[in-house]
Amino acid sequence: MGAALPAWRRHHDDIGLIQPGHAADPVIMDRPAGSAGRTLLEAVELGDLPGIGMVIIDGEILVAPSRNTPPAERLPVLLSPSRQ
Repeated sequence: MGAALPAWRRHHDDIGLIQPGHAADPVIMDRPAGSAGRTLLEAVELGDLPGIGMVIIDGEILVAPSRNTPPAERLPVLLSPSRQ
């Protein structure tokens, strides 16, 4: 995935990819548990808040899962040990 067009225009070459040396603060989300929507996008279109499964800032997991949003249908799973 490449950088978004406005970032590209401003020559922010270190964003748009999740890899070492690139800026990224990913938010991992899914449809909220119990939603009538079949997907995250359908749930949001129906007015549901997304279920936030994890927030990673500066390479550290800061939220897993969110306590301020409905629980996500599926939660992220770490496949390797944390370096924290």
